[in-house]
Amino acid sequence: MKIGRLKPEYDLALADLIRVNLKNHSLDIPGTVYFDENLNHLSDYYLSEPDRRYYYVVTDDNDKLIGGIGLAEFGFFEDCCELQKLYLDDRVKGAGLSYKLISLIEDKAKELGYKYMYLETHDNLAAAIHVYEKAGYREIEKPEGVVHATMNRFFIKDI
Repeated sequence: MKIGRLKPEYDLALADLIRVNLKNHSLDIPGTVYFDENLNHLSDYYLSEPDRRYYYVVTDDNDKLIGGIGLAEFGFFEDCCELQKLYLDDRVKGAGLSYKLISLIEDKAKELGYKYMYLETHDNLAAAIHVYEKAGYREIEKPEGVVHATMNRFFIKDI
């Protein structure tokens, strides 16, 4: 297993991984990232402002994408970024990789000068909610201006 920065050659595999995960949890619906126009080209977004955004990919020994996690500035709170798009292939779930990736992205957020990390998720993603709570995120009220209207759980953490 190898962890590195998102590159354009991983874009379609990442989009597929995200869509499969959302579909498996009945979240392949409008108002989720499933239908975002830029989902097939996430490297364009994450590489465009490296001092404000970042995305890690995880690949197996055959260089096949098996997971990823990102961050981007979240303008609704001062010095805050958003934990984005933590998705894993089913084959690697349950082995603690989520916690490793969260720690890694939090370290990157601190390096970029952020003090808080926000995230949004959905009741259908109970395992993810458990991971976030165990990683120290506390639930908050829905912030005004949330883009993915379908998400119904919101968390923040001091980093």
